[in-house]
Amino acid sequence: MATVTLTTENFDEVAKSGGIVLVDFWAEWCGPCRRFAPVFEQSSQKHEDIVFGKVDTEAEPELSERFGISSIPTLMAVRDGVIVFAEPGALPEAVLENVIGQVRELDMDDVRRRMKKS
Repeated sequence: MATVTLTTENFDEVAKSGGIVLVDFWAEWCGPCRRFAPVFEQSSQKHEDIVFGKVDTEAEPELSERFGISSIPTLMAVRDGVIVFAEPGALPEAVLENVIGQVRELDMDDVRRRMKKS
């Protein structure tokens, strides 16, 4: 599946649509972002059940501000409308695959219970 461009207009709809959404916050001028882009794209081809979205931080500064993105690239994982991971840095393929595996294995009922307690 090709990556989806996320904007302030469609972000919430996509992120809350259910399932897993991986978001790459990036910018054209960012060298590490350009190195991570093919890894992210390749992973999107392997995991067709996951939505892979990209936020251009230059074009969508409101989203960067909303999520406190201060370093790019930043990878955010959303599962069933809940942000379960957000980490800056250009991840190697093996680490991205590990993150995907961990997000898949989450017990979302447990995640929601823990959120209510805090």
